[in-house]
Amino acid sequence: MNNVYFCASFGVTLFIKITGKLNTLSYKTISAKKEKIQKDWYVVDAESKILGRIASEVARIIRGKHKPLFTPHVDCGDHVVVINASKIRLTGDKWNSKQYISHSGYPGGQKSLSPKQMMQKNPARMFEKAVQGMLPKNRLGRQIFKNLHVFAGAEHGLDVPNPKELKL
Repeated sequence: MNNVYFCASFGVTLFIKITGKLNTLSYKTISAKKEKIQKDWYVVDAESKILGRIASEVARIIRGKHKPLFTPHVDCGDHVVVINASKIRLTGDKWNSKQYISHSGYPGGQKSLSPKQMMQKNPARMFEKAVQGMLPKNRLGRQIFKNLHVFAGAEHGLDVPNPKELKL
C-alpha cells in the first residue's frame, strides 16, 4: 500500500507517502502581528550615492521586505536614518531637466521645482519624495513613511538605541 500522491500548492511541491497513516509536513503561512514585530534602527550614509538606487534600497528596508516574516498589510519594516542627504548624486542632466511638480488645488496653482531649487530649499525633501514614491499610496504607506528619518548633514539629533551601519 505504498502509494505516492502529488500535490502542488502555492509553488511548493509536496510528495506525500501513504503508509497506513498520513505523514504530512506543516507548511502554514505565518502572518506577522504588529505587536510581535521587532524594529531595528539602521544608519545610511548617502554621500556620493545615486538617488534612485539608494532610495529603492531604503524603501525596501522601511517596508520590511528584507525580513522573512514580511506581511504586506502590516508595518513590519525597520527605522532608517539617512545622513548626508544633501550630498547625493543624480545621473545625466537631471539636475536641470527633472521637475518636481506640486499643485495647490486651486486653478492655476501648479508649481514646479528643479532638483537644484529643491536642494537649496530643503535638501532632505528630495530624498523623502524619492522614497515616498516607492511606497504604497494608502494609510499603510503613510505609516511606513514615518520609519524614515532624513538629515541633510552628517549628524542626526536622534537618540537611537544601537543603530546598525548599513552599507549600500
